[in-house]
Amino acid sequence: MSESVHTVTTLPTERPSGCPFDPPAELTEAREHGPISRYTHPGGKPGWMITGYDLVRSVLADPRFSARKDLMNVVDFELPPAPPGEFLLMDEPQHGRYRKPLVGKFTARRMRLLAERVEQITADCLDAMEAAGPTADLVTAFAKPIPTIIICEILGVPYEDRASFQEQIDTFMNGETSDEDLIAAYTATQDYLARLVAAKRANPTDDILSELTDSDLTDEELKGISLILLAAGFDTTANMLSLGTFALLRNPDQLDALRADPSLTDRAVEELLRYLTVAKSFMRTALEDVEVGGQVIEAGTTVVLSYHTANRDPERFDDPHALDVTRDAGGHLAFGHGIHLCLGAQLARVEMRVAFAALLKRFPTLRLAVPAEEVALRPETADIYGVKSLPVTWDA
Repeated sequence: MSESVHTVTTLPTERPSGCPFDPPAELTEAREHGPISRYTHPGGKPGWMITGYDLVRSVLADPRFSARKDLMNVVDFELPPAPPGEFLLMDEPQHGRYRKPLVGKFTARRMRLLAERVEQITADCLDAMEAAGPTADLVTAFAKPIPTIIICEILGVPYEDRASFQEQIDTFMNGETSDEDLIAAYTATQDYLARLVAAKRANPTDDILSELTDSDLTDEELKGISLILLAAGFDTTANMLSLGTFALLRNPDQLDALRADPSLTDRAVEELLRYLTVAKSFMRTALEDVEVGGQVIEAGTTVVLSYHTANRDPERFDDPHALDVTRDAGGHLAFGHGIHLCLGAQLARVEMRVAFAALLKRFPTLRLAVPAEEVALRPETADIYGVKSLPVTWDA
């Protein structure tokens, strides 16, 4: 094994100064040295970090690498298996047992049929924002409510429960919650979902969760599936809408190009997904010795897959650190790849296409209400990157 391979000493905790959309400099530097680096996990276990596009994609498609939580060799104690239903951290056949009943419910066709409802919800949010304006926090007025209402309607969460549910999800996804508060929020969410599943079994309604109660999935499994869908369906899209707007406002030439040609919306959404990659990284564990990029990953070793540097790989994307809404960013890894490709990718695309287009049309003079450096960013410790708030204003 080559001794010249680059080493990443710690997982970076800060973005480059003045560059809130770029990956941490240490990770970009690692990619420049080569697509794979040595890395020691915070628990002291030796591992690897993969920063190049081709290698990240290949590992995600390789069944010799496991997504199982209990196989992650990152701390000096054994991690428990993922709870029933939480299929992101499972391999086949368990993963397929939970994902297969959902695939047909999140097809591109079914999600396109939702577009009219997304348009109505977006219009309602923009109406309220305009009426309360001419300033607003785009996070609370626009970015959070749109995906929250949609995913709650899809799963059948009662309207009156949405605000408290969103708050709980926020608490255990923001990267700044104490262990005690995180456990409390997670437990409260689990308790709520247990009651929701029981209610759907007793009185099914027109939603996905009710449909799933007519399968062989247990209440415990349905609770886990619901948690994954709600957390992913809300948090990732909310952060893409707010951080994406911030990125456009900070790149006025791209914003002007999109305003001038709304037909660029689809490309702009894919480019923002690539450029921002809010789900920054995932981990996989080698089930056997595997050669990756000229290095042997030993069985039982856990690798960090850096999605955001993969999506900025100059060997895959020309001028990768530039936001270009005319770019064909197809093939990006913002939704992952392989059997764990994000189930809600088509839903997120519909929401973003509708919401960005409507926002820019409604507020042609939209701009930041504070200096860019004062926009509060989520910490790198958050699983999903984004902004905490985004003060904006416009000409009334």
